[in-house]
Amino acid sequence: MFLRSFFPASMRAGIPLLWGGLASVLLPWAAWGQQTRQQASEQELLARARAIHQAAITIDTHVDIPFNWATPEVNPCTGTDMRVDLPKMRAGGVDMVFPAVYVGQGPRTPEGYAQAKESALTKFRAVHRAAEEMCPELVEIAYRADDVARIVAKGKMVYGLGIENGYVIGKDLSLLKTYYDLGVRYITLTHSGNNDIADSSTPRGEPAEEWGGLSPFGKEVVREMNRLGIMIDVSHVSDNTVRDVLALSRAPIIASHSGARALADVPRNLNDELLKGIQRNGGVVQVVALAGYLQVDPPERRQALQALREEFGFLSQAQVRALSPEERAAYEARMRELRPRYEARLAELDARWPPASLKTFVDHIDYIKNLVGIDHVGIGSDFDGGGGVPGFNDASEALNVTVELLRRGYTEEEIHKIWGGNFLRVWREVERVAAELQKGGH
Repeated sequence: MFLRSFFPASMRAGIPLLWGGLASVLLPWAAWGQQTRQQASEQELLARARAIHQAAITIDTHVDIPFNWATPEVNPCTGTDMRVDLPKMRAGGVDMVFPAVYVGQGPRTPEGYAQAKESALTKFRAVHRAAEEMCPELVEIAYRADDVARIVAKGKMVYGLGIENGYVIGKDLSLLKTYYDLGVRYITLTHSGNNDIADSSTPRGEPAEEWGGLSPFGKEVVREMNRLGIMIDVSHVSDNTVRDVLALSRAPIIASHSGARALADVPRNLNDELLKGIQRNGGVVQVVALAGYLQVDPPERRQALQALREEFGFLSQAQVRALSPEERAAYEARMRELRPRYEARLAELDARWPPASLKTFVDHIDYIKNLVGIDHVGIGSDFDGGGGVPGFNDASEALNVTVELLRRGYTEEEIHKIWGGNFLRVWREVERVAAELQKGGH
């Protein structure tokens, strides 16, 4: 009616063309406006994520280091080709990492134990050398939970010390105090292979269960770790070992770098029963960023990846363990040199079979939070030990995790808990239990 009354009949025939012309002009402007609003929204999201990230104490509880770390060849102070060093931590707003004192499972003999201890001491010396001699103006070692905020407030980054594989204790309980005095605040009870403490989730040519969980010596180790104030780490251990630890430990425990088995059914991950046990214990699960623990790839990708690793001369863990320190250093240097070519070829596989990504990583955080609550989940990347996924591939990309959490509706308080608050709470409680036990508390 409006058109009839407003336009003469002679003009009404041209109205569809008029509207068509206007639409051709207005629709692109509308699309541009929507795109601009989306960009503005993304910029707001990023700005809010930066503010939250900067205000948090951000802790990654597990990164690996080579035996020639903190030397002129691999200098964490000035930068490396590793996924974690101090410049990358600064760029990504990561306040603290735990360089793992990792020693692979070897022979359970006096000679094997002596070599394991010396290998561990090599890495202890490296962490202390970096923090105390090479760049003390940039980083300090934290010995207590409250040290972390104090060091961060000075504008420095923080190293913590954790042992990956209780094999370095051998059968000598007194070494726990030796390692504690060097700064160790968590110990992963096993690695790949059973040891004298407990059964591993991935035994190597051994009975699937040697002890049925903790060994008698392992129970002594748990009690002594409680007494000293060393967090018990159940990443890498068997399900029965986790159950035994939960039944015995007086203090909350951690899984320094693990995932949810419901999302990736591999032995290294924790099933729902164990996740709920850690919740009841008051502990925390630090979600790993290693692709193989975030999703189970199809057989075709696994076969292609194995062929690629063989082509580039990757050694198995057992083969690496058999190398002398000099041979191992040479091997690690060669792998670093080959990494650009290897990653280019890996990208071709990724295009064909999409790998785990930042979103997959945060899916595991979601799952654990929804199952057992926000107070029991954190982050342990396993960078330089296999960790790294598109979007969270090294320490410089840590902000992307905060962005994804914010995008999924996590609050600032929840993000702060995930990035470090939950882990520090557990650490403080472990300290409290140790103080009570040292006073003769029961």
